[in-house]
Amino acid sequence: MQQTNMIEIKHLQKKFGKFEALKDINFELGTGEVLGFIGPNGAGKSTTIRTILGLIKASAGSVSVFGKDAWTDAVAIHRQLAYVPGDVYLWPNLTGGQTIDMLLHMSQQKHSQRTDQLIKAFALDTGKKNRTYSKGNRQKVALIAALSTDVPLYIFDEPTSGLDPLNEVIFQEQVHALKAQGKSILLSSHILSEVEKMGDRIVIIRAGEIIESGSLDSMRHLTRSQVSVETTQPLAQLTQIAGVHQVTFGNATQTKAEFGADTEALNTIMTYLAQQHIVTLKTTPPTLEDMFLRYYDAKDTQKAGVDL
Repeated sequence: MQQTNMIEIKHLQKKFGKFEALKDINFELGTGEVLGFIGPNGAGKSTTIRTILGLIKASAGSVSVFGKDAWTDAVAIHRQLAYVPGDVYLWPNLTGGQTIDMLLHMSQQKHSQRTDQLIKAFALDTGKKNRTYSKGNRQKVALIAALSTDVPLYIFDEPTSGLDPLNEVIFQEQVHALKAQGKSILLSSHILSEVEKMGDRIVIIRAGEIIESGSLDSMRHLTRSQVSVETTQPLAQLTQIAGVHQVTFGNATQTKAEFGADTEALNTIMTYLAQQHIVTLKTTPPTLEDMFLRYYDAKDTQKAGVDL
């Protein structure tokens, strides 16, 4: 029977003394899928990934990779995955090129034409010693080694930390290429635009808890579009319509307005706007960042009874 999920996490908990870093974490990564694992620094992303990698042992629950236990079968699992952390530390006296070759050798892989292509794409000077590299260049070394590796699973934990925008785009292109080959990718990040460009599904973690998960399309459905409108008649009743949020009027006559609109209320809102005779109308579809901030704001303001 073919393994459908690369990673399966069920009721994962991790405690460090009395501190509960992870609380009942549940999610899976399917074959050929890019899963965005997002949350702010300190939310528990790296702790979850270290558990997946078998670097730390779960306090409760189960973590399986390729159908194997992440802790007891860590050595066998590591032969079939590539991993890049957010903070890369390299042997100071080796050159970048020597380090790439060593990392490949440790993964039972070889320097290939693809390795050379990646070195050129990321514009890495492989002749320099690691101790002279900036954070971004150290990140390039790890990315080139990982992306040169032919494995079914790639785990990236804040992979573009320190990279300039051009190299971020190159990384995104490489992830799309891996996905096209049927590879599975777990992409942990706090950069929302990065995940939005590459992810099929997302899992949002906050303070050691999964607060939401789903496909990008389904998550966008839950959030709001931004609307900018000008009409010939005043929009005084706009604030009374269910699904309209944070109305800002652009003039004293209230014929110009900007506001957030829940997706499910758009038909009602547009009917009202049409009755007020639309002059100009601009709608911006919801982004992952809008959704992300909304969930975080919701958690912070539920007790205060704030309408989100």
